[in-house]
Amino acid sequence: MFAVPQAEGPTIHLESTAGKLSSKLFLLLFYLHLILLSILITFLTLRGIFTSRTHRRNLLLHWYPSLLTSSTIAALIAIACQVAIRKNPSKTLKAIFWLSPSLTCAAGILLLSIGTASSLIVSAFALIFALIQSLYGCWVVPRKDYATRILSVSVSAPISNATNFLTMFLVMGTFYSVFAISGLGGVIKMQTRIDPIFVFAILLSLVWTMHVIKNIMQVAVSRPVYQYFTRVTDVDTRVALDDTVKNGMGSICVGSILVPIIGIIRGLSRVMSSIAGDTDEFMFSCASCYAGLTDRLVAYGNRWGFVHVGVYGKGFVCASVDSWEMFERVGMKSLIDSDLTGTICFLCAVAGGSFCTLVAGSWVLFVHKDYAFLVSIYAFFIGYFLIRIAMAWPQACVSAYYVAFAENPQGLQFDSTIHNRLQ
Repeated sequence: MFAVPQAEGPTIHLESTAGKLSSKLFLLLFYLHLILLSILITFLTLRGIFTSRTHRRNLLLHWYPSLLTSSTIAALIAIACQVAIRKNPSKTLKAIFWLSPSLTCAAGILLLSIGTASSLIVSAFALIFALIQSLYGCWVVPRKDYATRILSVSVSAPISNATNFLTMFLVMGTFYSVFAISGLGGVIKMQTRIDPIFVFAILLSLVWTMHVIKNIMQVAVSRPVYQYFTRVTDVDTRVALDDTVKNGMGSICVGSILVPIIGIIRGLSRVMSSIAGDTDEFMFSCASCYAGLTDRLVAYGNRWGFVHVGVYGKGFVCASVDSWEMFERVGMKSLIDSDLTGTICFLCAVAGGSFCTLVAGSWVLFVHKDYAFLVSIYAFFIGYFLIRIAMAWPQACVSAYYVAFAENPQGLQFDSTIHNRLQ
């Protein structure tokens, strides 16, 4: 017998009035910000083109071509990563843990060669981050076999219209990235004091919008995968997407803010715990208190909640709480905490973003050094987010598999992968 308790099925909590209002509010804010940013980006693009003949020439010859090329390369890498994960998870996982620190280091060296103060600071960060990735890759070696098995099982779920689905989301992400970059081209010279605010607003919008696109895909994919593993009636991906856009956009907008923020807070908590150790009583108590706080926060905003958003139409916070309580009830919390799927998707995106930095940064460094640093940074953002969109697919599959298992651990449709890990 497996040492896993019998779950009682999903906890269905009705979304409160406050939850519904917050979802509608965030959805309204999302659409409103898209309208306002579209106006701002259009203005900045036209300002950049018509400011001066020399500036227009530089934009058309150096700025736009390099970043458009990065977008194309990023989309191709995104498709390749997604296909590789599905076809051969074992080799892909090994390649990711090798390529990500290597490409990050190479990008850091490129930034170092640019020679500006800003590029030197970012270069130092990139080189340190590459070292951290290498050490982390060695530390998680015992968990890689399990990560490979869980990926293999999860992505085996058949998804209809897979290629069309992925292509559509990558086109959406590419379009918005290029649109945002066109606006950033209008503030290269920082002609006014408020131009840095414009840059911050555009980048913030890019982050939120790309997370929303990624999470729409995650919610839409997780529903048919969940229903495949629970042996419920099959749902076509197009139907799942239609329901997601109609009923789940507010929750997705909320989750696209909460999950990254809580993820950063939790990451800092783990770093503090590692640094504090158990030698200094004061530091240890502070780190323990902070860790306890972050453990509570993650229950109210985690990526597993997106599965219940898609399957049951819950609000995001309610879905996150229900998912987390279910994991705790069946003794899967530590297993979920140590899951490498999110890390794999993150490192894959970092590797792709670093490669885009190398391509675009090297190009502009050779032809117009003044733009090299900004082009390198923006190329990284483009590559990172487009690949995160593509990797939302395997992440959704794994999330749906875990949630389906937690609802019925003794289901005959599950193999022994999770059971053996829990023993």
